[in-house]
Amino acid sequence: MESKKTVRSLSGFKSEGRKITMLTAYDASFARHMDEAGIDSILVGDSLGNVVQGRETTVPVTLNDMVYHTRCVRRGVKQALLIADLPFMTIRDRDHCLAATTALMQAGAEAIKLEGAGPVVRRVEELAGLGISVCAHLGLTPQTVHHLGGFRVQGRGEREAEKLHSDARALQAAGAGLLVLECVPRDLAGEISADLDIPVIGIGAGAEVDGQVLVAYDALGITHGNRPRFSHDFLADAGTIPGAIKAFIDQVGAGNFPGKEHGWD
Repeated sequence: MESKKTVRSLSGFKSEGRKITMLTAYDASFARHMDEAGIDSILVGDSLGNVVQGRETTVPVTLNDMVYHTRCVRRGVKQALLIADLPFMTIRDRDHCLAATTALMQAGAEAIKLEGAGPVVRRVEELAGLGISVCAHLGLTPQTVHHLGGFRVQGRGEREAEKLHSDARALQAAGAGLLVLECVPRDLAGEISADLDIPVIGIGAGAEVDGQVLVAYDALGITHGNRPRFSHDFLADAGTIPGAIKAFIDQVGAGNFPGKEHGWD
């Protein structure tokens, strides 16, 4: 049996040049399918606000929501690394961040994901200092979508690109063990991935990063309305949910997904 995945083992995959795979899950059944297919990491994403609750943004998702879904997913996972999102404004100060992290870890998370840089770097440092595995998230950060002016590509232009790269370095220095880059030009994402020692997981960030993550509902063609440009309906190709998950893993591993059509210059 394959050994349990950890942040440390994912870092080893980067060193070996092996692509890392990650999908979101919100319940035990989907999580079990992903785990049995050999997915490296499962993210209990606050994207559940969009795809499960039918909300326009992730902002209304509560800590109780995240704890409930993390508990559900935990029951379906044996081998994959389980990461959970810290929801909106739970990182506003040290005490709230520690309380929310405690709740998610006790619900079964093995690592915590949080969005942004700036004052968030301090939160990463505090969590890492307490022995908590942290996944950072830069680029399009959905919890700040109103401030960003909508769901748009980040890091375009020299100044924006330099800031994003600098933020990535700061988060690594603070102790983040993983970094998700969302909706970032492929060349910039590749440069950041090459510069950092920690694995960089892309979503709409091109193929020159260390791995890929998708919202499972997008990857299975379940999401209502237009599918995001950076996604692909693997279920339409494979015909079954286990087959679709395996196709995602195989195509990422072979470097066939994402293609140029799934990202931005």
